This record gives sequence, C-alpha cells and structure tokens, in this order.
Amino acid sequence: MMEKMGKNLRRVLMGFLVMVVVMGVGTEGAISANSMKQIYSVNKNGPYLGIVVPNSYEMNPLLQNPSFVADDDFPYVDFAGRRFRIGKLETKNVIIVMTGLSMLNAGITTQLLLSLFRVNGVVHYGIAGNANPNLQIGDVTIPRYWAHSGLWNWQRYGDGPEDELAFESDGDYTRKIGYLKFSDYNNYTGNVNATDNLLNNVWYQPEEVFPVTGTPEVRQHAFWVPIDNHFYHVAAQLKDLKLEGCVNSTCLPRAPMVTRVERGVSANVFVDNRGYREFLYSKLNATPVDMESAAVALVCHEQNSPFIAIRALSDLAGGGSAVSNEAAVFGSLAAQNAVAALVRFVALLYA
Repeated sequence: MMEKMGKNLRRVLMGFLVMVVVMGVGTEGAISANSMKQIYSVNKNGPYLGIVVPNSYEMNPLLQNPSFVADDDFPYVDFAGRRFRIGKLETKNVIIVMTGLSMLNAGITTQLLLSLFRVNGVVHYGIAGNANPNLQIGDVTIPRYWAHSGLWNWQRYGDGPEDELAFESDGDYTRKIGYLKFSDYNNYTGNVNATDNLLNNVWYQPEEVFPVTGTPEVRQHAFWVPIDNHFYHVAAQLKDLKLEGCVNSTCLPRAPMVTRVERGVSANVFVDNRGYREFLYSKLNATPVDMESAAVALVCHEQNSPFIAIRALSDLAGGGSAVSNEAAVFGSLAAQNAVAALVRFVALLYA
C-alpha cells in the first residue's frame, strides 16, 4: 500500500515539476516549453514500456511490424537529439528510442527515457557478436547477467597477480574479477621464445554506481548486473518461437532458436578477434558481445527500473565457424529474429 502511495506521489510531483518548468522556461531555457508540454501530455497516458534499440537497421523492422501502431496525437517527441516514438506494441503502451552506437549513447538515452517519461520497465534489443561456440548465427540470446567488460586497470610491466594494483588500497580498483594476461596469447611461431609481453595484464573492474535507493555521492560497485527476475521467467516461454533461418537462398544449418544464457558483455569495442572471443567465453562465460546492453543495464540498475536485453547473434566474433562469418549476410536476419522475440515477449509480459 505504501509503495503504491509512493508511486502516486512521484507521479503528482512529476506533473507539478513539468508545469513549473513549462511556465518558467523561456526561449533561453535548457528545456523548451513546447517539449515539456509534449512530455506532460504523453505521460498522462502512461505508464509505458521503454524499448531501447541501438541502430536504425535494428529499429526499422519493429516500426514496420504490424503489431506496432504509432500514437495518433503524439507519434514522437524529439528531445536532446533523440526521437522518442510513442505508440502501442501488441496493444500495450510503448516508447521506442534509438540510442546510436556505443556505451555512452546507450547510457545517455536510457537515462533520458527514464527521467522524462513514465516508464515501468525497459526492454533492450538488437544484434550481437557471438562468443559461444555452442550457438550459431540467428539464435536469439537472453542473458541473466550483463557486465561492462571495458573498464580496466592496466597493470605495469613486471607486476603480476600477487602485486597490488595502483589505488587498490583506496578501494578504487580490485583483483577480484579477474584479468587478461597478454602473454597467454603470444604467437610462438618461428623463432620467438618470449614468455612474457610488454602489455602485461589488464584487470577487469566493476562500475561505480549510485542507485536511487542508496545515498547520493556514496558509491557502490557493480560488475555482473542481473536482469529483472519476472522478465527473465517470462522469457523462458520464448523457447519454442519459430525464427527465420534463411537469407534469400542462403540458409543456416539448423533453425535458429531463442535461448536464455548466463552472461553477456558490452564495451566500446567491436570484437572481431578469435583469441579475445575465446577469452570472453572461457573466463567470463559470455555469449553475446555488443557495445550497448551493459550500459542500459547499469542505468536501469541505478534507477531501480526492471530491465531485460534480447540480442540475436549475427556472427561468430573473429571467425572460425562453418557458416559464413559475414555479419553483412546475416545481420538483417538477426535483426528480424530479435524483433520477433521482442514482439512475442511483450505479448507474454502482459498476458
């Protein structure tokens, strides 16, 4: 009961804040009065499920899907360089927004979505590279946990696993998660006998997070960020969803499937390297590898918003598959499969 009262109070305060800004912001204000009026009108019809997508080639199949219907009065709101598309998916209120490539874009866009609109959950979807040799192109993966794998402490040459990292004693860095030892990936062909590498080791680090449920300016740390339990259980019902397996006359060896996996990772790195792919799978147990999902997960974690990510595999990162490794060939198929899983998930979520 108290939780419901709290939510109602937040809605009233949000409406009051919007009205104050609309009345008080002029042409020189950071937020235009017209934008705030549109946002206020949209929020009156909420709450919404937020749908966050990286790029247009992943978003367009959703916009063209007959299950999506744009709102008649406010089909979109443009704000801060983003277009928030308002409508219904499977008859449920949704706001769709494209982030653009990278962790920064994904994080900023997700924060704007949650700060401006009445959103009661976030679904992120798109395509991804694959680090799991047991899966194939076209499969749709739903990880239980996401991590940002691009925050490192790069250890000086000569130091090893037993040596304390710089600023570790202050609590800024840790050796608890693990590290990548570059000499493990030396190429010992020819007459090369070196057993070390000047690049030495990089240690994976958790993000500093400041959840709304915590104390401002008092940091917490998060590496493996879990998705919402309810969303994850609903996603189990997608296992029998039929997905596309052919691009024109080029077909995959077996029909693609939807599968829940343990972990996915994101960083501002396009991984097309077999050695690093194998490291991510063997050391971190990661399956999808992308550039946005963990950013969305971290923002939702901080804002205490339910979250799930759906990523269709478009290529085996770094090659080595019997299937063509060209994402250009199977990217459109992967995007279609991701949308199919998303649409079915939304239908099941509100069934």
